[in-house]
Amino acid sequence: MHLSFLQPLFERPGPYATVYFGPAHSDESGAKQHELSVREACRSLEQDGADAATTEAVRDALTRIGPAEDPAGRVVFAAGGEVVLSHRLTRPPQRPIACWAPLPRLTPLLELAGQDPVCLVAYIDRTGADFELRGATGPQDAGQVEGRPHPVHRTASADWSERHFQLKVENTWDHNAGEIAEALSTAYEESGADLVVLAGDPRERPAVHHRLPEAVRQVTVETEHGGRAAGSSSPALEEAIEDARRQYTRRRVEEALDRFRAGRVGTDRPTDAVEGVPALVEAAREHRIDTLLIRPDGPELGRETWVGAQPDQMAVRRTDARTLGESDPTPVRADDALLRAAAATAADVLIVPPEDDGDGSDIPTGGLGALLRWTYEPAPA
Repeated sequence: MHLSFLQPLFERPGPYATVYFGPAHSDESGAKQHELSVREACRSLEQDGADAATTEAVRDALTRIGPAEDPAGRVVFAAGGEVVLSHRLTRPPQRPIACWAPLPRLTPLLELAGQDPVCLVAYIDRTGADFELRGATGPQDAGQVEGRPHPVHRTASADWSERHFQLKVENTWDHNAGEIAEALSTAYEESGADLVVLAGDPRERPAVHHRLPEAVRQVTVETEHGGRAAGSSSPALEEAIEDARRQYTRRRVEEALDRFRAGRVGTDRPTDAVEGVPALVEAAREHRIDTLLIRPDGPELGRETWVGAQPDQMAVRRTDARTLGESDPTPVRADDALLRAAAATAADVLIVPPEDDGDGSDIPTGGLGALLRWTYEPAPA
């Protein structure tokens, strides 16, 4: 997950009110529960020390959350009496989270709205294709392509002229497959999608797949469900798309963990990975983090870390922060500080699910680790 969309949060100082709020229900009892939950979240902010203007801005934003626009709920970040950023969740929080802290509370966002890859779905027939993006904000039209309109249908005759016609049909199919593949590749690059799903005609679909550039073909899967015709969508197609997205995420995490295990510190040799808060703080200060790995239940996520106004002003101890040019450093959670640094340096962030760590021996120490942008030579002991 890239955090560039969070940039507004780091362009103004805190402290910040952060509230992760579940979906509202349209019936009367749901409306009453929504009202009570809003009141409780604001009360929690007030008890933590939030100012009245910021609490009121959060209250207004939470009150407007509705089941149609936000079926899984929303996170609201507010500071200085106004909402700085509001983002739709893709999974409802198990319970509301409300906190007032020097930095925005970001780790829950990774679980509730992150790591859902953007999927480009191509609905293909023998004359063209329609493209659709599937991501956290719901389906979005991504364009279409039309090939040669005729001839596209074969006949059953064995006559020479008919065989000649059938050859022309196959040439049209091949030509259109090339046109679709070219347009699909362009749509993939322009949309920033993570993976591609091909649905539709059983002959044209693999022909398109074969003609895609290697980089696109590696992230492309086919499904026999659905098609381009109106009404061809089905629950099986929806499940196939979601399964492709899940498999993509799993592969990314597994590949990152393989790289981490191979490159982690353990000897005196140069390393491509670090773990633990002190090593990560040092890497963040030097802008060396390429991919930040976070296990949400890691014991060191909440470890006290000292920060300054700039994302790379980080230290494990207060006295160290002062040496970085910050006269009045602020204590914050380690995960919030590292995520701010990751966003500022365009680093990627991956959640490591608990079930992916086996016996626990290979997860990043304390739940925090990173793959580095360049090889790091550990300092001699």
